Amino acid sequence: MERNSLNSLGVYRKSIALRDLSEAIAAYFSHNKDILAFTKYDSFRDDITQSLMTDAVLITKEVEQAALSNSYSVRMKSLTFINIMTRNILAYCNGLERDGVKEKEYLNLLRREIKTFRTSFKKWRKSFQNGSD
Repeated sequence: MERNSLNSLGVYRKSIALRDLSEAIAAYFSHNKDILAFTKYDSFRDDITQSLMTDAVLITKEVEQAALSNSYSVRMKSLTFINIMTRNILAYCNGLERDGVKEKEYLNLLRREIKTFRTSFKKWRKSFQNGSD
């Protein structure tokens, strides 16, 4: 797959949507209003929101890496990593709730976005044939 055709890949587009929503929610919930600057965290909530953004960005990068790689082992490592990151994001939603976030509808929106992404991801993952390097 060429870099140009990544945008035609549904799971890649869904990873972008997940990343964008995660960044917006992280910026909204963070006490540190300069969260995109990756500065020192001042609170537990800032730690969670920073991790949320980082993992969402990593999902997109790993989808890209798996899609562009010809190596079966690289693909499998990326797919495993993506699974871990999606579970992390769900855990961050729970952490934000426990930290007192009142706007649960935003967290539920992010959870639905993760579910949509994971559905697309599972279909895409099945498209990789078993193989070896």
